Amino acid sequence: MKESFWGILVVGVGIVMIFFIYLFQSLTNTEEHNYTLLKETTEAAMYDAFDLSTYHTTGEIRIDAEKFIENFYRRFAENANLSRTYKIDIVDINEEPPKVSVRVSSSLNTNITNEVISFDLSNTLDAILETPY
Repeated sequence: MKESFWGILVVGVGIVMIFFIYLFQSLTNTEEHNYTLLKETTEAAMYDAFDLSTYHTTGEIRIDAEKFIENFYRRFAENANLSRTYKIDIVDINEEPPKVSVRVSSSLNTNITNEVISFDLSNTLDAILETPY
């Protein structure tokens, strides 16, 4: 009888550990998805917002802030996970030299023993557009 209780304990601990592994894997995947999406979207939106006419006339490297915001939101919405709610804060935009600061926040909810636990994930990215001479 003693050995069967040990077997039940091992199975119970195994089930609890599988639950925790699933929870942390979900958090890690969400965080990685948000960061990669933020990084790629910011880079693409900065290249799209590059002001080519100013570069040809004066040689200055600059971006258009309105174009950046428009392209960023469009690209982010195309690739975002539709099951999550995102909050996007564009903290700072410098047109010349081209620099942006963007923060994306999302939350992940889980239900453990009738308690809802919420994890707030936030990613901040500061990007500078670099061009070779």
